[in-house]
Amino acid sequence: MMSPLFALPIVVRGGGDLASGVAYRLIQAGFPVIVTELAKPLFVRPRVSYGAAIYEGSITLDGIEARCVSIDQLMAERTVWFTVDRLIPVVVDPAGDLLRSLQPPIVIDARMAKINLDTLITDAPLVIALGPGFSAGVDCHAVIETNRGHTLGRVIWQGSAEPDTATPGKVNGRDVERVLRAPRDGYVTRQAAIGSVIRAGETIAWVDETPLIAPFDGLLRGLIHESVFVTAGLKVGDLDPRAQPEHSFTISDKSLSVGGGVVEAVLSAPKIRELIRSLT
Repeated sequence: MMSPLFALPIVVRGGGDLASGVAYRLIQAGFPVIVTELAKPLFVRPRVSYGAAIYEGSITLDGIEARCVSIDQLMAERTVWFTVDRLIPVVVDPAGDLLRSLQPPIVIDARMAKINLDTLITDAPLVIALGPGFSAGVDCHAVIETNRGHTLGRVIWQGSAEPDTATPGKVNGRDVERVLRAPRDGYVTRQAAIGSVIRAGETIAWVDETPLIAPFDGLLRGLIHESVFVTAGLKVGDLDPRAQPEHSFTISDKSLSVGGGVVEAVLSAPKIRELIRSLT
């Protein structure tokens, strides 16, 4: 017998690493998930991002496949897509057109823009947002804390997440320098492969004719896609001082923690509990 949860498709706006932890947890909990993204996503960790299906056609991450489809195809075949276990359709939908066509019961803003781009509390019966830039009860029904520390992954029903510190969490004594930023405007050409160990002073990539130099010894966890035009100062890569290659290809502890918070919010929301009861 099919789980009643399959009648509750969830739209996750964003397909980066944190959003992918959310999608993974929801799929594991039995919900059908649709991921929406930009035509040229800006995430820097493509090996752990379901949104990479936009570039590659499909990607399998931690045993779950994501596949790029059009909104028209999704809507025409939604009975099939929403009942196939462990498969995530990924659609290009920067304007949120799918929300108006599908009218899903649950929408999650996982774009990590640090501001509210366009999410409304009226977008669905349950609207959840990740991180700073949102106020629960105003922009959305619940906010999930994304800042590392004691409250990571907690569900906030009133108020906001911790403010953006603009500083990544410290790992092995490294924080700001872990984020690789474009030295100029242009396109990124990769010199090193994701998952490889880089030595301080080595060239990781080129932005047009300017080298992107490794500031310390570390593992290259990600680089932005070469088709994206970047501007000076934009985050384009991630260098990890821990030399563990599997970290480049599996969902992180932080993403899973945030995803767990989303599952808690979904299953504890009174409106969703009522919907589930009505389907059983």
